[in-house]
Amino acid sequence: MSLPRIAVDAMGGDEGVRVMIDGAAEARRRHDRFKFLLVGDEARIKSALESHPNLREASEILHCDDVVAGDEVPSRALRRAKTTSMGLAVNAVKAGDAGAAVSAGNTGALMAMSKLALRTMPGIDRPALAAIMPTLGDNDVVMLDLGANTEADARNLVQFAVMGAAYSRILTGKEKPSVRLLNIGTEEIKGFDRLREAAALLNDATGLDMQFDGYVESDKINRGEVDVVVTDGFSGNIALKAIEGTARFVTDLLREAFTSSLRSKIGFLVSRPATELLKHHLDPNNHNGAVFLGLNGVVVKSHGSATAGGVANAVAVAARLLEENLTRRISTGLAEIQDRQAIVAEGEAGSEESRLAK
Repeated sequence: MSLPRIAVDAMGGDEGVRVMIDGAAEARRRHDRFKFLLVGDEARIKSALESHPNLREASEILHCDDVVAGDEVPSRALRRAKTTSMGLAVNAVKAGDAGAAVSAGNTGALMAMSKLALRTMPGIDRPALAAIMPTLGDNDVVMLDLGANTEADARNLVQFAVMGAAYSRILTGKEKPSVRLLNIGTEEIKGFDRLREAAALLNDATGLDMQFDGYVESDKINRGEVDVVVTDGFSGNIALKAIEGTARFVTDLLREAFTSSLRSKIGFLVSRPATELLKHHLDPNNHNGAVFLGLNGVVVKSHGSATAGGVANAVAVAARLLEENLTRRISTGLAEIQDRQAIVAEGEAGSEESRLAK
């Protein structure tokens, strides 16, 4: 079966063309049914492809030497969407020349270009940025929104829950992944009105392919007790940065502890298998690939500092979402929630008519 191509912004990211092509080549080995559209400086891409004949045979190059800078203001980058490697990769999805786009460039610019070019799916007010994080359990946790929307009302949070659950079903294979709203406590009375309203809507929507389990506090995100954590972009971004910072802190602390003396160095050698496992678990490259959910197309954001392995994981995320038809799954969940809201609205209108008739 022929699958849509994946457009790769070969110029984005801190490490440039070589790492992006190396990552795409590794992803190609995992998903050999996919073909690629490599967007960027043709001469540099061809040079990088010399050591990857398998990717070269499955790729087309779209030449572009204009690049969105990492610190560029999104509004300025948006005006150059038709001339930059990032913009052309996203526009390839819009035009149907690719099924997904992957970039390691400026997050704000990528979000702005994606929203303008692809628009949001019917029934979605705002797209959300979702990422995968490791847990102590057997499952990874999907968390959204992580920065696309600094504020979100109850309706937005419900939509995020539907999108996050659809993504989690692809990752975990669970028919009804556990979904919780991020809050300052697990009691029903805690949190803002919008959180309590969203919780009520999700509790009432019994037809959804998810198991809504109320609230979760930030210290429980990585315990493995939940599959999807839903919040607004402001709180989500703070939580994400705190988790990433803590992971780096633990890693650096262990490094200092194991090099502080001869005895500690010997201890490191003894415990090396365990520390290598910890390092692997905390390495962001192993969970690389944030997704803009809710758009009419798949767009994946890679860490700017990702290694080739990290880029491969981001491309693999795009491939898997295309294979599993993420947008169709989201549409099905949205239809369920919209039907429920229509029934509730109809019931409320009927109650009001009865009250007035009296």
